[in-house]
Amino acid sequence: MDMYFDPFRELDRVASSLLDQAQGPRLMPMDLFRDGDHYVLNADLPGIDPGSVDVDVDGQLLTIRAERTPRSQEGVKWLAHERPTGSFLRQLTLGEGIDSSRISATYENGVLSVTIPVAERAKPRKIEVTTSTPAHSQEQREVTQG
Repeated sequence: MDMYFDPFRELDRVASSLLDQAQGPRLMPMDLFRDGDHYVLNADLPGIDPGSVDVDVDGQLLTIRAERTPRSQEGVKWLAHERPTGSFLRQLTLGEGIDSSRISATYENGVLSVTIPVAERAKPRKIEVTTSTPAHSQEQREVTQG
């Protein structure tokens, strides 16, 4: 299969590749949402070896690292090589209301899912309202007024 050679596109690709390497690790696209009493982070990491995925928490900092190694096959002439290789990194600062001891992660079909539970102390709760007036005194007032 032959592809049309565009020298400007090739220069753009090379420049982009060099800039990516100079900037360090690449970001991974992610979604983050709250579902009840936990947050869910889904990060796209297609083609990543699950053994290279590292998720850790240090204080309030959640760090996700992954590595995609380039496939090198001798004698192969690349016609297009656009998929990024190297290190991927994402760091998030967690709020005070997170139970960091119960964070869990799974990797399936190229998507890393991190479940981040909300701490019990940060969950909404109902506050009971009490009165200083006894209930029977309130009933007596209603009878005398009626």
